[in-house]
Amino acid sequence: MNQTDRASQIHMLDISAMIMGKVDTIHPTLIHDDKHAILVDTGFPGQTPLFTQAMESHGIRIHDLSHVILTHQDIDHIGSLPAMLEQTEHLIEVLASEKEKPFIEGDQMILKITPEALAAAEAMIPANVPEQWKQAFLSTLKNPPKSPVNRVIQDGEVLPLCGGIEVIATPGHTPGHISLYHIPSKTLIAADALRVVDGRLYGPSPEQTLNMPQAMESVKKLASYEVQSVICYHGGLFQDNVSQALQELAHI
Repeated sequence: MNQTDRASQIHMLDISAMIMGKVDTIHPTLIHDDKHAILVDTGFPGQTPLFTQAMESHGIRIHDLSHVILTHQDIDHIGSLPAMLEQTEHLIEVLASEKEKPFIEGDQMILKITPEALAAAEAMIPANVPEQWKQAFLSTLKNPPKSPVNRVIQDGEVLPLCGGIEVIATPGHTPGHISLYHIPSKTLIAADALRVVDGRLYGPSPEQTLNMPQAMESVKKLASYEVQSVICYHGGLFQDNVSQALQELAHI
């Protein structure tokens, strides 16, 4: 994906790695113009080299990033941010919602990392996975990555970056989950509020969503936007009559 409106460009990244014995692909978003470069979400821990390669294919280095926006607290969104921050000499401003801030900063444990979740994750690890990898994986879950949040962003706020990016509070998947609307390209960066499965647009995964009724209210909210493209963190790009698909999901 490469949409251009004057100097503002938006790219969906494809970041693939072997997770729990199978290939897992996520889709962070890169937005940039001649003044700023913004990365939305930072994958799993250890994926910095993959991000470096993906971003450099669009002419952007990690050193060029001015902002990182974290849509929520989950480990596959905070993941590589600490390593990225260590690689840069300048301040990359990290933005997130007020409710997600204490989890991202490590003051509170990520809500989905419970003793039951840890036990289930350990049970799901394939038997052929090396013990060293298994222990490293479990250690990462017990000690998730964390990062300072330099600025809290609010529902309805329009960030004066790359032609304008509107912050949309979309709670449900997590309490302070946000989505973003890139105004010039009419692109909805849904994060985990929506997903694409087999080419169709769906709401969030019930198994991974803390409050499903609230999450579906958030889908209704997204249906009110004029959207040409949706980038879902899980599933990728959806462009097939987006407004109608969102209204059907929201039962409007």
